[in-house]
Amino acid sequence: MTLVSGHTRSKLIKKFIGLGPYIRESQCEGDSFFFDCLAVCVNAKPAPEKREFWGWWLTLDTQDDQLIYAYQFGLFDKEGQWQVTPLCDPETDAKVQKTLHDFHKRLKDLLASLEVALVPSEALSEEIKVLTV
Repeated sequence: MTLVSGHTRSKLIKKFIGLGPYIRESQCEGDSFFFDCLAVCVNAKPAPEKREFWGWWLTLDTQDDQLIYAYQFGLFDKEGQWQVTPLCDPETDAKVQKTLHDFHKRLKDLLASLEVALVPSEALSEEIKVLTV
């Protein structure tokens, strides 16, 4: 099944895997892709499977010959679910935003090499769009 600019879903998944540990294949469905980043550990004392992390998650949805992105910041909780939550302090906020910015640049460069446009969703505010462009 061709999704954007003649690229198949499987080809895009392979390319996204090359970006690092961000893609979550099990959460990608149809023409949508899911990425996340556990950027900052809240507390390293609990067992690894019980740890919480500050981070971000990003979705890409195919629309015509472009990919529309949206993202959120928050907490990856003990149950393995993302919660939209304000980040706890400026240092954590800076680290999380840097990981998103770095990922976004690599994603944008990859998609440019594939001649696929990367466009922010309408839901993102102008302030947030500026942070990742």
